[in-house]
Amino acid sequence: MAGAIELNDGQSRLVLAPEKGAAIARYDALVVGTAPVPVLKPGDGTGASGCQLLVPWSNRISGGGFTFDGRFHAVEPNVPGEPLPIHGDGFQKPWRLVRHTDTEAELALDDGAIGPYRYRASVAYALRNGALEARLTVENRAGMRLPYGLGFHPWFPRGDTTLLKARAKRVWLEDERHLPAGVVPVSEHPGWDFDRPLPLPPEWVNNAFDGWNRRASISQIEDGIKVTLIASPELDVYILYSPSRDVDFFCFEPVSHPVDAHQGEGLTVLEDEEAMSATMRLEWMEVSAD
Repeated sequence: MAGAIELNDGQSRLVLAPEKGAAIARYDALVVGTAPVPVLKPGDGTGASGCQLLVPWSNRISGGGFTFDGRFHAVEPNVPGEPLPIHGDGFQKPWRLVRHTDTEAELALDDGAIGPYRYRASVAYALRNGALEARLTVENRAGMRLPYGLGFHPWFPRGDTTLLKARAKRVWLEDERHLPAGVVPVSEHPGWDFDRPLPLPPEWVNNAFDGWNRRASISQIEDGIKVTLIASPELDVYILYSPSRDVDFFCFEPVSHPVDAHQGEGLTVLEDEEAMSATMRLEWMEVSAD
């Protein structure tokens, strides 16, 4: 992969794609005596694999834009085949390498620009004892205050024995446009209540969950590893995207706000030149397949 950056601390390997939105293309556990085990679904950072950065917001905006401080701001669709703007533009642009060591890298986006947003973003990746920490920061440079959001979009392998644990209190239902259609207690959908480790649902799931403790675990029994995801307090919503039992991936996205928050609430208002950050940490450990 052209321009790729590799980090390696002897326990894990991380491959970054600066030209593809500073995405993670690979994150592999270097388990002794075996081939590298993918913690994330490997790819080239272009989507449907690895982990993309969501900035200056997560997920969809309805209504052609949003009204803020009495002014309507238009936002055009930005992904082919998607009728609504989605995930901002940070994942669509090349990022600049700021620094790079064997185990750390920092990248920056100086010209973020979509709809009314003008911003600078940076991401710092680090491997420490096999664990990955990613810290994403956005600075408002629009010349006016605006509502911002952040998130991470990791794609995980899905196998027959994959188990997810991610305690939450509520789940947002979605309509045919993948927009919110009400919120209910998770207990009303037992198959989505990951208070204890459960297999992923066999049917389509593309829902936001809130009231979680910002900690999740993914057991990959066939691969012999368990992954723990820890999110910073800013990321108080997670989105679970799992199309069906017939695909080899699912997404677990820690984000700072619900879907279509521009028409509701949950975004963080930043004054001009004000910044916000969020952190995701991924840890893995070996587990027995017995």
